[in-house]
Amino acid sequence: MGSHRRIAPSSGSDRGAVVALGLLSAAATALGAVPAAATPSADARAEVDRLYREAEKATEAYNAADERADALRRRIAHAQDRIARQQEHVNTMRESLGALAGAQYRSGGYDPSLALLLAEDPDDYLDKASVLDRITLHQAGELKRLRGALRSLAQDRAETAGELGALDRNRRAAAAHKRTVEHKLAQARRLLNSLPAGERAAWDRASRSARADLTGPGGVPASARAAAAVAAARTALGKPYVWGANGPSGFDCSGLTQWSYAQAGVALPRTSQAQRYAGRQIPLSEARPGDLVVYRSDASHVGMYVGNGQVIHAPYPGAPVRYDPVGMMPVSSVTRV
Repeated sequence: MGSHRRIAPSSGSDRGAVVALGLLSAAATALGAVPAAATPSADARAEVDRLYREAEKATEAYNAADERADALRRRIAHAQDRIARQQEHVNTMRESLGALAGAQYRSGGYDPSLALLLAEDPDDYLDKASVLDRITLHQAGELKRLRGALRSLAQDRAETAGELGALDRNRRAAAAHKRTVEHKLAQARRLLNSLPAGERAAWDRASRSARADLTGPGGVPASARAAAAVAAARTALGKPYVWGANGPSGFDCSGLTQWSYAQAGVALPRTSQAQRYAGRQIPLSEARPGDLVVYRSDASHVGMYVGNGQVIHAPYPGAPVRYDPVGMMPVSSVTRV
């Protein structure tokens, strides 16, 4: 059973201790509040990261839609040329058949037996009838070819109409992705601008931090074209990030790698997702200059490995084409073109 004791009245020194304890408690409370006060900035930096990731994903979707639209435009142009040639051929066949029909009409269109009875020279008639039979067979063949040409023309027109519809859908999809990108980037810019200069610098440093376990080897390019692509990418250093752009004055991430390899005579797909499969995939530990390093599980970012654990890439709006550590973000694959 616990005892109960009266507490003696406080002395002056005791009161001082109480005051000191109160001050220490207040200080501890204030110190404890510092992380809480820092949380909004940390949250803002995380939100900027998220917005840039989503904007980049939407940028690659825009690039894909735009690439599909370009391919459809080329197919439609070829189809329209083919349709024009087919229509000209059909018109020529119709004129030829019209000439044959006119010749038959002008011959009188007699019943063959009656024409034979009225003929002054039956042998001459039989010769002419033989020629007429051949003309009729030729005419039947021409009619068959005309019907086939008309069917082909109608099919091409229907397919072209379908592709025009697909082109319109892709244009609308690209416009929707464009609006998404612009919205995300505007949000990210506003958030970055709201941060103190030191916080912005810390965010930039964090976006470039390397993971030691993902640094890659040095080495020489795997091929002459890889060397040429690396040389081209180096000439782009300092150029601005421009979403949807593939050079030469500005680039987004996949635009930079596509442009660099184009200078080496190699045609890469437009998007980072498609570039991921533009060659043979290798382990990061075997990376050599010119290899494509694809980031994130959705393959929404790509850079070019240049050796010594570095890539050249177009990072995000406001950051120019630059060198960064290969492990600046999670690597999903490495592709040797």
